[in-house]
Amino acid sequence: MGGTDERDLVRRGYDALSYHYRSGDADDGEYAPWLVDLQGRLPVSGAVLDLGCGCGVPVARFLADAGYHVTGVDISDVQIERARRLVPAGTFVRADATRLTTAGNSAWTGTEDNWLGGPATMWWSHADAPTYRSWLQQAGLTISAEEFIPEGAGGHALFWAQRPPG
Repeated sequence: MGGTDERDLVRRGYDALSYHYRSGDADDGEYAPWLVDLQGRLPVSGAVLDLGCGCGVPVARFLADAGYHVTGVDISDVQIERARRLVPAGTFVRADATRLTTAGNSAWTGTEDNWLGGPATMWWSHADAPTYRSWLQQAGLTISAEEFIPEGAGGHALFWAQRPPG
């Protein structure tokens, strides 16, 4: 599979399953403690880039409601349309952020048929935590903490990183 086909698969998957993936009235749920922690690490009224923002719920919504200037990026037209409607204080851009994929804990690439029990196939590709750590450092960001977030039988690496002041 070439890169374009994989990106199209992801875009079509989220376009088809956006409403099934997350409802517009979903609460912060399991993200609530993480969001409170995130808010404590951000400067008041700071600017935040949310890559893979989806429909804007819960992250962009939480941050915009707390007074942050949120810019969300997602590959799905449907997700971006929903984010603009659900989080009117944010700025949302439909763009391909596949070069900055979701941080997995272990390297993995593959497809999942009937993703979320729906009619779409989803394509996933992520590097391992040491690779993401290196990329963040190469981008000039300072990593203040790293955590493992369990999900199903696996999980994701969560990096707390920011641009140094000045």
